[in-house]
Amino acid sequence: MSARRYLMCRPTHFAVTYRINPWMDPSAPYDTSLAIAQWTELKRIYEELGHQIELIEPVQGLPDMVFAANGATVIDGKVLTVQFRDAERADEAPAYRDWLLQAGFDVHDAKTINEGEGDILKAGDFVLAGTGFRTSHASHAEVQELFGRPVITLQLVDPRFYHLDTALAVLSHGDDGAPVNVAYLPEAFSPGSQAVLRQLFPDAVIANVADAEVLGLNAVSDGETVVLPVQATHLASELERAGYKTIGVDVSELRLAGGGPKCCTLELRS
Repeated sequence: MSARRYLMCRPTHFAVTYRINPWMDPSAPYDTSLAIAQWTELKRIYEELGHQIELIEPVQGLPDMVFAANGATVIDGKVLTVQFRDAERADEAPAYRDWLLQAGFDVHDAKTINEGEGDILKAGDFVLAGTGFRTSHASHAEVQELFGRPVITLQLVDPRFYHLDTALAVLSHGDDGAPVNVAYLPEAFSPGSQAVLRQLFPDAVIANVADAEVLGLNAVSDGETVVLPVQATHLASELERAGYKTIGVDVSELRLAGGGPKCCTLELRS
């Protein structure tokens, strides 16, 4: 396991005041203090695992800015910025762009809609890229041109799992010669994409719908330990059977806005 560098954003202004995915209900109560406490525990777990945490300042009026994974894609020190589909999140993009510029990354502006690591996941030498609800298919060509890595397009078909990182988690990244592997929910993908995943990852950990419904696949793995929602008990058991350590974390308040551990975590790959 190698230490990772993650960018996170404290949910100081967390709220559910609009609806841009099936998880959000503006008429339901939410608790910002609880969201902050749950996020703080997630950050503590990462630090205990030896990972480096960078923080971006939260911006008032941007309640979803806590979901840092949507702020950019960062591979080999290069950054592809984001263009959000929904106007409610549009102002997050320049905030993350400015932070990454100031941090010394090589920043490239997106020309088409993409929502960062929500739909663009590095998996070894290639990139898995989701489409169907948020990120446009055209952005996949941008990803390939910028990062110079083969891009595998995956079609999402269930609106509950509107980002790739709600339907699939990269478990091992090819470090130290270990094979790249993933966990995923087959039903979240089109038949053709399911066939691609079976071919690429014959030893994948298969989640069930109950796992996905608590955003169990919105998990973060360093290749050895997988941090996932504590409610995803079946998936945790399957991961342990496959040889991974697991740490369950309760981020149920953030799930009210459609996010879990991965949504809160943007990996900064130099």
